[in-house]
Amino acid sequence: MEPIEEPRTVKYSPSELTTLAHLYRGEMYRSKVWRTRLDTTTNWAVATTGIALSVTFSDATISPVPLVLVGLLVMIFLNIEARRYRYFDIWRTRVRLLEVCFYGPLLRGQAISTESRWNEFLAHDYQDLRFHISFWEAAGRRLRRNYIWIFLILAISYVAKLAIHPEPANSFDELASRAAIGPISGRIILLFELAFYISLGTLALLTVRHPHAAGRVAGPVDIDPRDKLGIQV
Repeated sequence: MEPIEEPRTVKYSPSELTTLAHLYRGEMYRSKVWRTRLDTTTNWAVATTGIALSVTFSDATISPVPLVLVGLLVMIFLNIEARRYRYFDIWRTRVRLLEVCFYGPLLRGQAISTESRWNEFLAHDYQDLRFHISFWEAAGRRLRRNYIWIFLILAISYVAKLAIHPEPANSFDELASRAAIGPISGRIILLFELAFYISLGTLALLTVRHPHAAGRVAGPVDIDPRDKLGIQV
């Protein structure tokens, strides 16, 4: 009968435990800083949207163009936030890895197992810094989380502005004519707007089931951080 192989475990000295505690605090601080940066970008998007709505609906004679321009500006904010989210995801993944593989067993009074080699993966992640999700995954994540509501408000407001100002439109042709910007016909502008929002919806749907685009921990069904680093559990 072959002997049962014991799982690999490691016993840390008090000084090593202190070092890991400081490491955890440092990664938690990094995660908090980048979380704040994400909130800042979202606040910019909300503020500019509010200003555009106030200006556009303050007078019936004002053009709906500000809503189009702000939509493009919010798209820029989404791109900035997606980039920031990729950095935030690095620190958050490390924090969760330490919580799941180190502090969890420690608090349960269990030996800290290295069978899954999580410590080696974490060490490699420090030596070879890289993003764990793609830009499009991050953009889709932030779009579904926050920006979809901002774009939805802009889209509804834009159609409402065309429909009611300067007076209620009696036909689609009349509504389309109000969307014109300079020499560009209103139908072309409406087609551009439609394509813009369809592309946003496509991005949100294509990234919704990608495991790397999973959000922060909210329950037992959330993605295990070890999966993101390719660790076999």
